[in-house]
Amino acid sequence: MVTDPIADFLTRVRNAIKANHRIVEVPASNLKKSMTKVLHEKGYILNYKFEEDNGQGNIKIALKYDPETKTPAISNLERVSKPGLRKYSDSENLPRVLNGLGVAIMSTSKGVITDKEARTLKVGGEVLCYVY
Repeated sequence: MVTDPIADFLTRVRNAIKANHRIVEVPASNLKKSMTKVLHEKGYILNYKFEEDNGQGNIKIALKYDPETKTPAISNLERVSKPGLRKYSDSENLPRVLNGLGVAIMSTSKGVITDKEARTLKVGGEVLCYVY
């Protein structure tokens, strides 16, 4: 059993990037599926596939690299809200990652969205992680 499944998800992706893997497999959950969709929409990963089996299922993530320099699209994944200390942000005080160059993934009442989408919808929520 994993105590913090979101941190496990981010660590698996981070380790796969450092090892220059093309594909990483992660145990699935609805929150992880939503986070994967956000990463794909924002162009941080190449593609993803949800595999369902009898149990929990898996998420296969194809990581994105620059074709010429072989540098990954994701340079850093940082967990913000932890099980022992949750970080919430209201609509007026939403975080800006690298002055708007990065993305903060948030869990809100409108679903799992980025900080920019939360600003336009004027909703706050739990700040899950920073990606840049």
